[in-house]
Amino acid sequence: MFSLFLMPITITTTYVSIYKLIPDYLVTKRYWLFGLYSFYTFIISGYLIMVSIFFSLIYLANFNYTDMNPITRNILLVTTSVYLVVIIVSGYKLLKLNLKQAENTKKLETKILETQLKLKEQELNYLKMQIHPHFLFNTLNTMYGFALKKADETPEMILKLSNLLDYLLYQVDKPFVLLSEEINHIKDYIELEKMRFNNTLDVSFHIENILESTQIAPMLLLPFVENSFKHGHLKNGVLTIKIDLVSKDDNLIFSIENTHSKTEDTSHGIGLENIQKRLDLLYKNNYQLHIDDTKNLFKVELKLNAN
Repeated sequence: MFSLFLMPITITTTYVSIYKLIPDYLVTKRYWLFGLYSFYTFIISGYLIMVSIFFSLIYLANFNYTDMNPITRNILLVTTSVYLVVIIVSGYKLLKLNLKQAENTKKLETKILETQLKLKEQELNYLKMQIHPHFLFNTLNTMYGFALKKADETPEMILKLSNLLDYLLYQVDKPFVLLSEEINHIKDYIELEKMRFNNTLDVSFHIENILESTQIAPMLLLPFVENSFKHGHLKNGVLTIKIDLVSKDDNLIFSIENTHSKTEDTSHGIGLENIQKRLDLLYKNNYQLHIDDTKNLFKVELKLNAN
């Protein structure tokens, strides 16, 4: 019977704590108001507990203190029992709120990561869209020159151009391709340029310690090669280009240099700018790019962790 007297007080105090004090003041970090209203709640509930004890004295013991149950006479025990229920339920409520907040935070982080990934993919696609017509225009321009001259090498050139276009239009959409594929298409591009330059080109392509399993982002190295042919300058009637690709200590080192003239247009097209943006997106903090632009030589060195 005495518990029935305390039940409304316990329920009311608990509901005030879990549905008002905790969500409206504690969770929102309004600690001063939380402390103030918690104190008010403690005073009011404590007063009601005293009233319940007094009512039990009237109703259950007929004003005879010695007839009261020993537990009901222990005011500290009764008060502690009520507030223990409040504290346990409030702790459970806080735990649920924390778990819900953690779940919402995880969902938000996942959403942010998905959005960042989509933006990254869109930016990469945008950069590829710029590289594609840029590369295609330069290659077709070379093809046009051969067609005008009706050169015997035109069929071979068409075959190599077909391979390059297949790589450009289909393989480049993959996130990564075998490095050997990129190397083969660099070789095809060099052969195309050799046909165009005839005896005015001196190009070397040195490859060392390249594993068959090594992968790389498509069209990552080819724009550097194209840039050297397009913006290189003939010295003593010859365009000299030196390309080195070496795998060393889990790093891929690519360097390319070509004869250059500062007196000409120093702009190097959209190729280098776009390739650096792609490197930032794909290999952030995993690459080093150095560009050395001197009076007679233009050199690019890329150190890449391709694993």
